Amino acid sequence: MALTLDRVTLDLRGRRVLTDASATFAAGRITVILGPNGAGKTSLLRAAAGLIAPSAGKITIAGHAIAAMRGDERARTIGYLPQSGDVAWNMPARDVVALGRLPHRTSAADDIAAVLAAMTATDTEQFADRRIGELSGGERARVLLARVLAGEPQWLLADEPLASLDPAHQLDLLDRLRGQATRGVGVVVVLHDLVQAARVAEEIVMLRDGRVFAAGSPAEVLTQKHLRDAFGVDILLFADGEGRMLPVPAGRTGSA
Repeated sequence: MALTLDRVTLDLRGRRVLTDASATFAAGRITVILGPNGAGKTSLLRAAAGLIAPSAGKITIAGHAIAAMRGDERARTIGYLPQSGDVAWNMPARDVVALGRLPHRTSAADDIAAVLAAMTATDTEQFADRRIGELSGGERARVLLARVLAGEPQWLLADEPLASLDPAHQLDLLDRLRGQATRGVGVVVVLHDLVQAARVAEEIVMLRDGRVFAAGSPAEVLTQKHLRDAFGVDILLFADGEGRMLPVPAGRTGSA
């Protein structure tokens, strides 16, 4: 099963943010979306989640147009984790996670089991009764991920989930996303950190100026030329202990 964008063009408030963007995301794999600020990463992710309608092109899951899905069906199929970690009400963490069950029409027992499973998967059971406003940034990020997982989606789309997290919590969250992919969930995540992208991605889609600039495996996309052309910086590539090439910015293109 694949989530596919076919020649998607998107206009927002009179400005074109995506042009003829095509990408295929595979179930059970982690795809990272990269690109400089303003490249269209968030817009592409929101379009893939069915939150904004493209001006042209189509978006399908297993060949079925997401535009034709009912809202509750789409919400059960696609879990979306936005950039903002805001929660409108200062509720206990357990109640925040339970909001992920709203698209479902199941028994109370099923809802409780799903919430417990999501909190276990994110290691958030120990502060289930603490209010969301009392949690650290890393704890809150895990609770919000648990809210998405409680909906038992087939696809998990996360926009900059590492923002404001320290390195330990970044690694922890990436491990949890990797665990979801291992279970068969299709994971699509927007990242800015090139090193973390190289570590976690199985596929990469790189955007520039609202277009897909490069797509493929990390080895195919994270080249010095692609990164220089997309980001305007010189890149050094270092091999890690697992044979992956990790890109580290060395300075702006043409700088001394």
